[in-house]
Amino acid sequence: MTEELEIFRDSVHKFLDKEFVPNQERWGKQGYVDREAWYRAGEMGLLCASIPEQYGGGGGSFAHEAVINIEMTRALVNFGIGVHNGILAHYILAYGSEAQKQRWLPRMATGELVGAIAMSEPGVGSDLKSVKTRAVRDGDDYLINGSKTFITNGYHANLICVVCKTNPELGAKGISLVMVETEGQGGFRRGKLLEKIGQKAQDTAELFFDDVRVPQGNLLGAEEGRGFGQLMQQLPQERMIIALSAQASMHRAIEFTTDYVRQREVFGQQLSELQNTRFKLAECKTVATIATTFVDQCMMQLLAGQLDTTTAAMAKWWTTQKNCEVIDECLQLHGGYGYILEYPIARMYANARVSKIYGGSNEIMKELIARKIT
Repeated sequence: MTEELEIFRDSVHKFLDKEFVPNQERWGKQGYVDREAWYRAGEMGLLCASIPEQYGGGGGSFAHEAVINIEMTRALVNFGIGVHNGILAHYILAYGSEAQKQRWLPRMATGELVGAIAMSEPGVGSDLKSVKTRAVRDGDDYLINGSKTFITNGYHANLICVVCKTNPELGAKGISLVMVETEGQGGFRRGKLLEKIGQKAQDTAELFFDDVRVPQGNLLGAEEGRGFGQLMQQLPQERMIIALSAQASMHRAIEFTTDYVRQREVFGQQLSELQNTRFKLAECKTVATIATTFVDQCMMQLLAGQLDTTTAAMAKWWTTQKNCEVIDECLQLHGGYGYILEYPIARMYANARVSKIYGGSNEIMKELIARKIT
């Protein structure tokens, strides 16, 4: 952290407390944040913070994205900015033509465009090589057919990167990334909002593509068949977004629990005075500190362009696993109140569980690590 990043963190903290925290309960009930929230985030410089200024971004680094991510976690805010900023914007920056960058990134920075990436399909799960969505050439266009599910920002997204097969016979080498602008787009429709256990204000939806016609110029990259490699190259940064949130979540859970046990009395004394409480909190704090130390190391490597896929997989699976364990211990110390959604620890418990699934399941992470060992 630098002085400039500390100033940025303070502004993010104040913005979230004023604009987002008071609305989280209402947004959770409706299943998505208000569309206006994206414009407000753009005005405050939270969108595309790590994208160069020449494309309308903040001109920062991934450290700025990390600050936003951590502050959102601490505020218990569910908002799909990680997908918009840390994933889609960087796909366009890394693989897009100059015309594509100028066309999409400035509008993503203002919130005019809300980004999503459509990977997961019904029945496919983490096996991206088996996606069935097709993009077939038709003159100067592609016709896209298929369906996607579990799509973060699916309700609001009007710029979607679709993972599809342009040549099914080539397996992974037949995968391409095609951008779809949804405004007035025939054949595109959104399915129902998916009702989730947690992260209720972060909209998640099904998407359907029925002869969706887009120009061949919407292909991301110079030629077809590069999609799988493009996805793999961006994975370390994507998994760091998840790991950053997980380690921040551990510390926040401990803070909530420490406040609670100091106020709660059992058997004539404060819950914080019981040895079991003290030992459990000591264990949780140790795990959280180790997680932060590891994630900080990974961040330094990422900023230097040296973070490899295996280390990122380690960070993703271990921090999300330990986050769930720490929150579970903290919930237990709340007793029955830990099961009541009025208490933040209950919402954290529900929100954390999916982190062991998305971004590549933790079982997949372990398989990737094992391949490097054996």
